[in-house]
Amino acid sequence: MITRVRDEAGQAVVVTTIFLAALLGGVAMSLDVGSWYREHRQAQATADAAALAGAQALPDDPSGAMTLAETYASDNGGGLAANEISFASNYSTNDTIAVTVRRNAPGFFSKLFGIDSANVHAGAAARAAVPAEAKWAAPIVVNKLHPLLAGSGCPCFNVPTTLPLGKTGAPGAFALVNLDNAQNGTIGASTLADWILRGFDDYLPLGDYFSDPGAKWNNSSIQDALHKRFGSELLFPVYDTLTGGGSNAEYHIIGWVAFHVTAVSANGDAGTISGWFKSVLWTGIQSSKDTHVPDFGVHTVALVN
Repeated sequence: MITRVRDEAGQAVVVTTIFLAALLGGVAMSLDVGSWYREHRQAQATADAAALAGAQALPDDPSGAMTLAETYASDNGGGLAANEISFASNYSTNDTIAVTVRRNAPGFFSKLFGIDSANVHAGAAARAAVPAEAKWAAPIVVNKLHPLLAGSGCPCFNVPTTLPLGKTGAPGAFALVNLDNAQNGTIGASTLADWILRGFDDYLPLGDYFSDPGAKWNNSSIQDALHKRFGSELLFPVYDTLTGGGSNAEYHIIGWVAFHVTAVSANGDAGTISGWFKSVLWTGIQSSKDTHVPDFGVHTVALVN
C-alpha cells in the first residue's frame, strides 16, 4: 500500500510539471502572438496612411506619389520598400497607388521554442478620383464651355481669367444656384453669402439644381463674403445646360471646379469674378464605379482596399 502511494505521488509531480510547462509555454506564446498582432495593426495603419499620402499626388505625378508614400512610412515605423509600391489605372491613368508594408516582429518568450521572430505584412490601396458628391461648394456656377475648361489641352490651371456673373441664358438666371435643392424659389442673400464664405455644409451630388432667380450681386452680405474669400479657393459647380426660366430655371451640374479668387466686380444682375482655376484635393465622396464624371481638376482621395 505504501509503495503504491509513493508511485502515485511521483506521477502527480510529473503530470504537474508537464502541465505547468505547457501552461507557461501557452502563456508565453499568447504574449508573443499578441505582440505580433499589435505590430500587424501598426503596419496596417502605416500602410493605409502611406497609400493615402501617396494618392494626394495622383493621377498626375506617380513619382511624387511614391516619394510621399515612402516618406510617410519612413516617418512612421518604416517597412515600405520601393518595390512594394505599384500603380493602377482604374478610373483614369495612374489614379490608384497600392503599397505593402513588411516588418520583422521579434519574439520574446517564443525564443524558448526556437521562434525568434515573425514576419508581418499589411497592404493598402488608395485612389484619387473626381468626386461624385462634393462638400463645401459655393453657389456660383461655371459653364463647361469656359475656354480654360473646354479649350485644347485644358482644363488649364493657374492662368488668370474672369468668370461672368449675371444673366446666363435663361430669364431670372444670374449664375447663382440654390444648393439646398429641396424646393425652388429665391434664397435669402444672407444664406447665399454664408455658402460663399463657408461652403455648403453637406455632400452635393451631380444633377439638376434650381437657379436662384434674384439679382443679388450688389447685396452687401454677398459682396462682403466674396471679398473675404480673396486669396482662397471656392468650389464652383460646373453646368452644361440651363433650362426653364424664373424660379423654374435649372442648371444641370456635371462636375466641380476650384477657383482661386483675387477680385470681384459685380452689381445687380451683372459682373465678373477674377482669379484662376486650380487643381485641388477636396472633401468629397468617390463613386463606387467609374461613372466618367468630367475631370476639372478637383479630386478626392479614398482608401479602396
